[in-house]
Amino acid sequence: MGTLFFVLVLNFFLFRILPGDPERTLTRLQRVSPSTVDEVKRELGLDRPLPVQFFDYLGDTARGELGISYVFSRPVSEVIGNALWPTILLVGVATIGATVIGTLIGIWGAWRRGSPVDTASLGFGLVTYAMPEFWLGMLLILGFAVSLDWFPTSFMSTPGLTDASAGLLLVDTLEHLFLPALTLVLALLGEYALIMRSSVIEAMNEDYVKTARAKGMREALVLRKHVVPNALLPVVTLAALNLGFIVSGAITVETVFSWPGLGQLTFRAINGGPDYPLLQGLFLLFSVVVIFANLAADLLLGLLDPRIGRA
Repeated sequence: MGTLFFVLVLNFFLFRILPGDPERTLTRLQRVSPSTVDEVKRELGLDRPLPVQFFDYLGDTARGELGISYVFSRPVSEVIGNALWPTILLVGVATIGATVIGTLIGIWGAWRRGSPVDTASLGFGLVTYAMPEFWLGMLLILGFAVSLDWFPTSFMSTPGLTDASAGLLLVDTLEHLFLPALTLVLALLGEYALIMRSSVIEAMNEDYVKTARAKGMREALVLRKHVVPNALLPVVTLAALNLGFIVSGAITVETVFSWPGLGQLTFRAINGGPDYPLLQGLFLLFSVVVIFANLAADLLLGLLDPRIGRA
């Protein structure tokens, strides 16, 4: 509860220090008098002292009322709900892909430590991890969309394809998903590969592994039954901790690919005012997801490793 309350406090005051006035943004496309601007400010509640606005914000949040978006003129919960599924799809596919591929690369690299494949795969993963997501996305656009013309570069589906069959819509969505998902996968797999590789190498030197080898157990069986299950624990923790970084990376990736998710919505909310209610709702959602993801990781680690549960 303490963490959540800190998030609420930070959530309110953080966006008040951003440059820009929402009332000016809402009236910038029309000639209005200063009195009209003051009236808009009163309607939005921005003329009240900050402490009063803060307690109003706490009460509205407790009732599940996140306010009305200044940019979209619709309830914040509705705006966020419409953008939630695209981000879940993108981040979910990218997280699963990066975790699986990076873990396999780490296992193979530790088992064949020092081999050319180990060096090349780990080097590639670290190089892509060091690249900014937006720059990596632009490189993929140049390679797969501009040069090869294999995949689309914008939106979640082709405009005007709403009357197509379900199968065609699925294929179209997957084609639009490929490049943004690949960008996030490449940006993340190097970290998973490095953590898994180090964890496997450390586990291979444990006494229980030496005992299994002394009993004559085959190396592949030792790796599968003794080394990998114990080496997976840091990867589970990393996957939960990475959720916040994945979401922040999704903001730039969704902007580059015009993907209609929470990342692009965050970008529009910052540029459009700023849109205080929408930004507060998005930040609160991101924070709650990270908090509960870490809680889930702690519970899952207790199930995977009984020693943690007993501790």
